Amino acid sequence: MEKWFVTNKHADFEGIAARFGIDPVTARVIRNRDVIGYEAIHEFLKGGTECFHDPMRMKGMDKAAGIVKEKIAEGKKIRIMGDYDIDGIMSSYILKRGFAELGADADIRIPDRITDGYGMSERMIREAHEDGVDTIVTCDNGISAGKEIALAKSLGMTVVVTDHHEVLHFPEEADAVVDPKQEGETYPYTELCGAGVAWKLILALGGDPEMKLLQFVAFATIGDVVALTGENRVMVKEGLRRLHHTDNPGMLALSGISGVDINSVGSYQVGFVLGPCFNASGRLDTAMLGLDLLFAENEEQAGIIARKLSDLNDSRKRMTEEGVAEASAMVEQEKAGGEKVYVIFLPDIHESVAGIIAGRIREKYHHPTIVLTRTEKGLKGSGRSTENYNMFEELSRVEPLMTKFGGHPMAAGLSLEEENLEAFRKELNEKCALGKDDFYEKVKVDMVLPLSKVTSKLTDELRHLEPFGTANPRPLFAAKDVHIRNPRVLGAKRNVFRGIAYFPDGRRLDVISFNNVEELARKAAAGSVMITYYPDFNEFMGRKNLQAVITHFH
Repeated sequence: MEKWFVTNKHADFEGIAARFGIDPVTARVIRNRDVIGYEAIHEFLKGGTECFHDPMRMKGMDKAAGIVKEKIAEGKKIRIMGDYDIDGIMSSYILKRGFAELGADADIRIPDRITDGYGMSERMIREAHEDGVDTIVTCDNGISAGKEIALAKSLGMTVVVTDHHEVLHFPEEADAVVDPKQEGETYPYTELCGAGVAWKLILALGGDPEMKLLQFVAFATIGDVVALTGENRVMVKEGLRRLHHTDNPGMLALSGISGVDINSVGSYQVGFVLGPCFNASGRLDTAMLGLDLLFAENEEQAGIIARKLSDLNDSRKRMTEEGVAEASAMVEQEKAGGEKVYVIFLPDIHESVAGIIAGRIREKYHHPTIVLTRTEKGLKGSGRSTENYNMFEELSRVEPLMTKFGGHPMAAGLSLEEENLEAFRKELNEKCALGKDDFYEKVKVDMVLPLSKVTSKLTDELRHLEPFGTANPRPLFAAKDVHIRNPRVLGAKRNVFRGIAYFPDGRRLDVISFNNVEELARKAAAGSVMITYYPDFNEFMGRKNLQAVITHFH
């Protein structure tokens, strides 16, 4: 089920359009993204690296940078401890490259997803001590590692935490903590991903003056699905421009194997084609494989590693499809309990795909979903949430039933003993305040815009609002009483709808859809339809045709 909502935020759209030389439709879309005031609008439309905030405004940055600078000067051995997802991989790479350029003796360790779990582990701390490490610098983790940090301190090591996750228990044991989510934060923007925070540390140390590492920050920002607003959005926009001209052999090899044109790669290609290959390394093998790709020194070496990552991602896709089918069957048969929050136990899946399966179930049924599997150390899993359910806060309310958890409002990872599963499911649902109306897909429309108003100029202009993603979705419009001629379903899998809309002035517009196409064809053949859509260009063999892409219909 779905409900359509037309966003109705007010502003002087004509005045904004005149001041910035844009269409009033574009002005309305920008306002719908809560971009308010001429300065913010200018940054949204034209902002570049000059919009970046001074990293020294971040709480704890002066102390963290001072410690690292001193350790580099003294030639102390530094170990970077990242995480096994795309953000952790990119964060680790950024710190290693940045530290190396500053003359540091630094290496990287990434936890093993199965044996270590998320973040630093006791094993990793003891290994660092045995290896003569003086200082540990975390990235994309550490804010919840008070116990492990205390162990490192007891062994005589210095610990600097850089993270971006929500703070449940502040790690007082650390020598310095940089996390824009910590209490008393003074930085103007708090939605950075782990790579963004790590890069800010490099800048605070005087590194990366040409911002060559920004391409990897952009990659992580998209891949970690954080908000593409404010500084994040500018980072991604500027980082993608640098990625288009990358000289990194690994990035070039992976894009080639994946069939992606590196010269025009955008947020979609990073989020759904290239990024999952890095995540697959941490899920099914070791995230160090992803780092090996980034550090590859030549085309041949990079090509071998890129092929391994691509093959791992193919395996991950197969495992995911099997898990989604099993989880869907449980929901349909009400084996998930018919709850407000789905807690689905799939004992035989690979724990690394639990989060992906949870996300797919959430998308299909519009319920917050947690998928758990059995491991040697109890149950482990991941959750994906809906906009009206803060998963991190809700899990905090049942913390005693878990052995470990962490995450964001929209996603979380957790562990618990199998004997606590039913109590966890019951208590989580009893404390859930969601009502029946919260389980519809909410389709947010920017405005009602007849198809006849779609032009190449407007479509080009809307493209300049990219990169699209969390908190900056692709502009979506609604149109009533749309008559589509020659409706047909195409493709070997019959998964593409095509038709033509004609207007009184003689103009025409191609329409296309990939959603529920058989039903759309029937409705279009029977009469008019109401649609939501976005304007786009169909570019093929040097030809560029305007079209409307239908996403939903009644």
